[in-house]
Amino acid sequence: MSTLQPVAQVKAQTEFEYGVNDFSITVGTVNGSGSQTSNLTILRALFKMGIPVSGKNLFPSNIQGLPTWYTIRVSKDGYLARREEQEIVVGMNPNTFQKDLNSVSPGGVFLYPDDMKIPVQREDIITYPMPVKKLSMESGAPSNLRSYVANMVYVGVLAQLLQIDLDKIYQALDFHFKGKTKPIDLNFGVVQAAHQWAAENLEKKDPYRVVPMNLTEGYIMADGNTAAALGAIYGGVTFASWYPITPASSLAESLVEYLPKLRKDPENGKNTYAVVQAEDEIAAIGMASGAGWAGLRAMTSTSGPGLSLMTEYAGLAYFAEVPVVVWDVQRVGPSTGLPTRTAQSDLTFTHFLGHGDTQQIVLLPGSVTECFEFGWRAFDIAERLQAPVFVLSDLDFGMNQWMTRPFEYPDRPMDRGKILWEEDLEKLKGDWGRYRDVDGDGIPYRTVPGNRHPTAAYFARGTGHDENANYSEDPQNWTKLLDRLKRKFNQARKYVPRPVIDTMPGAKIGIIAFGSTGPAIEEARDQLARQGIPSDYLRVRAIPFTEEVTDFIRSHDRVYVVEMNRDGQLHQLLTLEVPDRATQLISLAHTDGLPLTASRVRTSILEKEANQS
Repeated sequence: MSTLQPVAQVKAQTEFEYGVNDFSITVGTVNGSGSQTSNLTILRALFKMGIPVSGKNLFPSNIQGLPTWYTIRVSKDGYLARREEQEIVVGMNPNTFQKDLNSVSPGGVFLYPDDMKIPVQREDIITYPMPVKKLSMESGAPSNLRSYVANMVYVGVLAQLLQIDLDKIYQALDFHFKGKTKPIDLNFGVVQAAHQWAAENLEKKDPYRVVPMNLTEGYIMADGNTAAALGAIYGGVTFASWYPITPASSLAESLVEYLPKLRKDPENGKNTYAVVQAEDEIAAIGMASGAGWAGLRAMTSTSGPGLSLMTEYAGLAYFAEVPVVVWDVQRVGPSTGLPTRTAQSDLTFTHFLGHGDTQQIVLLPGSVTECFEFGWRAFDIAERLQAPVFVLSDLDFGMNQWMTRPFEYPDRPMDRGKILWEEDLEKLKGDWGRYRDVDGDGIPYRTVPGNRHPTAAYFARGTGHDENANYSEDPQNWTKLLDRLKRKFNQARKYVPRPVIDTMPGAKIGIIAFGSTGPAIEEARDQLARQGIPSDYLRVRAIPFTEEVTDFIRSHDRVYVVEMNRDGQLHQLLTLEVPDRATQLISLAHTDGLPLTASRVRTSILEKEANQS
């Protein structure tokens, strides 16, 4: 099963010789050198040729000067996960030259600037020196821009060697520079010069090339942070507060970019939203919680260290029953950890965020499309349940470009939940309690500021209280209150996204995972099936778990839980959910800061299965 179902359908009919539309390109450069433009140009050009591609950016946590790598996977079969093999490597950084050279797979290709006088001592690969300095000098670029346009040299050389359509290169540059003729022409001129030089001076000795396909039609390229921001906008966000933190900053920055275009009053032209950069993460969630209490669709975004600071307000919002949405774009911890590497290590922390008996609702998008969808669904769930909702993405989704289906406008009206307005209170003759459960579902009714009925006001309590929001230390009131909050959490199973399940005939083993591990698992399942080990797959999309999750676990001999953290956090939560099946749940947790690969999943399962025989 491929990540892209249309690709999987075409796969059996599309056969290419070795090296055609099936390899990885890695470019090693210096952070801050402008290589991102060049790399995205290649990525988008290949995408525009109809070839499935994915891009992974491995960058340092400083601003400029340290090594950075960008890997483009070209896959005729539509697989989008990272691969460990690197058939084509471009070494532009002298400080990592030897490391980049050593990383080339046997039989692969290594390109490098010809002014780097470093010996290339490998006979099992093909090397192509490039006149980077010469062509950048001849480009006509101002001296302060030559180091940036120099990266376009490898774009042009690769375009000639791999047969990338130059028209698609131009279209990619046009997209990147938003139609600005001067930078487009300057960069494309370098690409053309490098392309011509390669045609006249390089003898192609490698098998790698691309041919046009039609497998990207109906897809777009997008990153998860932008998708999340757009989803929130289409879900009616009216207030967002944030404090900068990698890798979540671009989510709020996307709100700032798109809200002025999409959320203005058509009559008076005024903004219908507010975005506030707070002084820290504590203030950010405090503002968002206040806005949620006031009836706005409110959100904030952060990563692990920021979420740590948000804990007290998260507990307050849980206990005072305030709807608010928090996006956690995960990175590697503990502490500052690795700010620019990806992980799934905030799961148990987020679920129990807050001291005392606290259980938070967590959504787990498994694609960029779902980042958009959960962007608006999170508001519906938060307001329906009158509770914080945490959405856990990660750096791989948040900051990398992915092929994804176009985003779809919400297919239902906003769910504002149980709100009482003036006419409702008039019918009740003022007989209502803010924390009173009248339906048995654990969810009380609320009012919001602006309701002019004289009985609308209440005190939002972070301390002990009765159902009428009066302060109380009565043991019975306290027990009743906590039991109701637990009942409300269980009620959330009706509203959170259901898991995605895919089965194979004859499968005895199951795989459970969440988030960005999905592409690697889907590819690994295909590989395992070819080795005679079919598997069923369940992708969790929310906590609390729904009955499909427990049913899946009980219906398999062994269930492998795959995740990117050290301690097997999803495995821990599933064991708590189904304790009688604990021995059938096998943790395959791993974290190294890099996106998961299919080979690691396949190898880990094969090792465990071998021990079963």
